[in-house]
Amino acid sequence: MPFPTVKKTLIPVLALMLLGTGCNILDKDPLTTIAPANFFKNADDAEASITAVYDVLQFTGAYGQDMNVVGEMPSDNCTTTNNDVNAMERIIWTPTTSQVNNVFRDMYIGINRANAVIKYVPGVDMPAERRDQILGEARFLRALFYFNLVRLYGGVSMRLEPVESNAQEVVSVARATPEQVYAQIVDDLGQAENLVATSQGTLNGTRVNKPTVNALQAKVYLTMRQWSDAATAANKVITSNVASLMATPKALYPPENKGESIFEVQFAGTADGGFLLPDLVLPAPPASYSFQKFNIPTLFRTGTSAQPTDLTSVVDTLNDLRWKYVGTTDAGRDHVSYVDSKRSGNDRGPFVYKWTSTPVQPFNSADNYYLLRLADVYLMFAEASNEQNGPNADALGRLNSIRTRAGLPALTLANLGTKAAFRNEVDKQRRLELAFEGERWFDLLRYARHNQAEANAHAVTALTIIQQQKGTADANFLLFPIPQSELNNNVNTQQNPGF
Repeated sequence: MPFPTVKKTLIPVLALMLLGTGCNILDKDPLTTIAPANFFKNADDAEASITAVYDVLQFTGAYGQDMNVVGEMPSDNCTTTNNDVNAMERIIWTPTTSQVNNVFRDMYIGINRANAVIKYVPGVDMPAERRDQILGEARFLRALFYFNLVRLYGGVSMRLEPVESNAQEVVSVARATPEQVYAQIVDDLGQAENLVATSQGTLNGTRVNKPTVNALQAKVYLTMRQWSDAATAANKVITSNVASLMATPKALYPPENKGESIFEVQFAGTADGGFLLPDLVLPAPPASYSFQKFNIPTLFRTGTSAQPTDLTSVVDTLNDLRWKYVGTTDAGRDHVSYVDSKRSGNDRGPFVYKWTSTPVQPFNSADNYYLLRLADVYLMFAEASNEQNGPNADALGRLNSIRTRAGLPALTLANLGTKAAFRNEVDKQRRLELAFEGERWFDLLRYARHNQAEANAHAVTALTIIQQQKGTADANFLLFPIPQSELNNNVNTQQNPGF
């Protein structure tokens, strides 16, 4: 049967009632009027349930705002004078910091909705192929939500059944170890790979297919430093030919299910499906209002605010097509990744420019959000292949594809003759290519863990930035604290060290 993309669909009220979360800790009321077993009766119910899982990707604590904020604001890419994200930039987060709470809450809402799909859809009378596809998508999304949690909070409570009661034995679940969480993520992705289709045709990029699963597998294995598995998963994406690099960096933006996309969060630009983030990072216009913006690029800072790791130290605004001046827009001088506005006050200076459309309504942009794209996969392959085998022609070829598209000359193995030199170039290209897309802090966290296993592997890590902000490289801040609301409701959990 035909099924809708998430972008244009309003989640049925019934599905939202059913697939909330059902416990205090997740800030939802328990089930009262609808029993799940009475809802999952036909194919339409199954479709509504998986759409409700996708819907969580748009939430404020997910990719509607905070997953990007926590992926950029603590890093060396961004700064701000906005107090709403001050704790992120200064790395002074606490158990009551809004982003700490929002991400935790919304990831578990997504997990609970996915759990309901995984539990009940197998019993629905519908075509087996479509049922398997829905179950594979649910497992992929559950893996994604847990991946975000384990990277930010460490080991967390693993809930693999929908929460349908406020009983203490249901609500209070002890924390699993990070290794146990990663094992569950790997298992979910393995099952998803076996269940979903290789392609979903015109829905590629909007719904999960095998290359989507493989791309997330590559990212997970890269984080686990399982280099061979990461390279294998990334190569599956590349050889699937489901995506291809856009001809120029400028053609990538705004995200709108273009040829390079592997998976995007879909936004419709309405009150029910609009994207918050563009109004928070763009100058006005095209933003709806003028105020102190989030995620200001660390470009051209001077005096005491400047840091040696600022973007200024790596960006080439004359030759690199990702950062070079390409024309003037209503926002200012367009440098592809950023726009340089010459206005006054809050609307003067560099601003992120990867979401460029004028919001349809205030804080409701119709631009999408790249969650996985092919350039990221090329660079993951290059990194994993180099870590496994040292500099090699296959890894160099993928790395050079990213460089040459940006207008930079191809490098040779003579230029990058050691594993360390090759690694440094991959690190640099990841920063330049994926800037402001919510990846930098997660990369810096990976690099810090890598340095703990292999001293001085990466020149700049999350601990470098923590040292700059706090005066000491406090490894406790490689994680967020467990939110206070979780501690209040889950008697079997414990706080992370240092909070």
